[in-house]
Amino acid sequence: MKANTFKKIFFGGIFVFLILSIFWGLFKDSFSLAQQVKDPIVERRVLQEELEELEKLIAQYEKDISKTEKEKKTLENKIDILRKEIKKLDLQIQQSNIMIKDIGLQIKDTENSIEKTSLKISQSCEKLIFILRTIYEEDQKSIVEIFLAEERLSDFFNNLVALEQLSAKNAELLENIKEMKFYLESQKQALDEEKQDLVRVVKIQALQKTESENVKKETDYLLKLAEAEYQKYLKEKEGAEKRAAEIRARIFELVGVREAPSYGKAVEVAKYVSEITGIRPAFLLGILTQESAIGRDVGQCYLKDPKTGMGFQFKKNRKWPRVMKSDWVPLFLKTIDELNKKKGLSLDPFATPVSCWIAACVDKNYQVTYNVSVDSEGKITCPSAYVPFGWGGAMGPAQLMPFNWIGSDNYKYRIEEITGRVADPWDFNDAVLGAALHLKDCRADLSEREAAACYFGGWGNRKNPYHLRNYADYVMALTKCHQDFIDTGTMSSRCEARIF
Repeated sequence: MKANTFKKIFFGGIFVFLILSIFWGLFKDSFSLAQQVKDPIVERRVLQEELEELEKLIAQYEKDISKTEKEKKTLENKIDILRKEIKKLDLQIQQSNIMIKDIGLQIKDTENSIEKTSLKISQSCEKLIFILRTIYEEDQKSIVEIFLAEERLSDFFNNLVALEQLSAKNAELLENIKEMKFYLESQKQALDEEKQDLVRVVKIQALQKTESENVKKETDYLLKLAEAEYQKYLKEKEGAEKRAAEIRARIFELVGVREAPSYGKAVEVAKYVSEITGIRPAFLLGILTQESAIGRDVGQCYLKDPKTGMGFQFKKNRKWPRVMKSDWVPLFLKTIDELNKKKGLSLDPFATPVSCWIAACVDKNYQVTYNVSVDSEGKITCPSAYVPFGWGGAMGPAQLMPFNWIGSDNYKYRIEEITGRVADPWDFNDAVLGAALHLKDCRADLSEREAAACYFGGWGNRKNPYHLRNYADYVMALTKCHQDFIDTGTMSSRCEARIF
């Protein structure tokens, strides 16, 4: 009894140990998987693999949709041809039925004519019989009867001649009537045959119409199947595209940082943004290099006086004018306030770097000079006939102005519609996306050079020689450097000096 109990406890312990081992293994695998999923690098790799599969699937859907569209077009053309054929047969049947009706009337008229002609033949025969009988009776009269009946012998012979002439004419008329009857009977037979031929044609046309209608029904059914398949592919493609967009957004979120990224990460972000907006990655990087050294220099001034726009150039420890136009200040303050509330940040609007005024003056002919002096109190002195030109206040790696961010261009809201999260002009991801949207609005698809000038000086100045000669030309040179790296993985030492 004790031995049995010991065995039960021993084997029971082993069983419990095995169960616990299995659960521990499962737990360890799950924990390991959870740890991997939490690792951004692993998550990005997993998402990238899924994205590649989805992109292949989307490409296949596009091929299937294109093929189905061609099949639909072919079936629609066939249905259109069959519809026209059925309509044509309908008209031909209507035409043949009208002809049959007309021939029927002709046959009826011919039958009436035959009946009248037969009556005339009958009447002529009776007349001819009467004449022949009269002639016979005249021939049977004796000489005595002739002398007693007629005053003169010549009257008898005259009557006899007249009867014979009448008999000849009546016989001739009878022959003509017979010929007419024969003609009418032949005509009726021909009309009967024509009518029968038309009836056969109508039957054939009716059969052709029925066959065409059956083919049309079958083609309609195939078209419905093709349409159902087409809609299915569209729906599946839409689902795949939606999932791909979600993955891109997540990868986009994992790639970026709020600080200046490494060059490799900047290239990745530019490529992802290019997929969303269509702006060339190298061109985007050219703009970002010119604007902020790819996020390394997002501004060297702080706004200090919202009313005058006076600020502080912190690297040179001095007052600096025109840091922000007073009209833009409320938009800037609103941006900072929303980021603090929605992202849990604690930004100080008067200690947040923005771009400085570039110390330029311009005359009435739009000639720009940098021969400008600014004293320790921030007072500007321009050459004679010149006035201060431009303002600072640009935000983040893309150096977007407050009025671009939440003003007329609404890049903040447009970015949030794409990413589904709070947009931040100092977040590198959002900045690159905002820059791409700005370039898209500047019609980079038509001319990158003009779009660069538009980015710097606005749509109205995109063709201005000054902007094209300086800012835009330099951006295009930087763009070539970035494109060389994207294409080959290397760039010239001159490019490296410009970018890094």
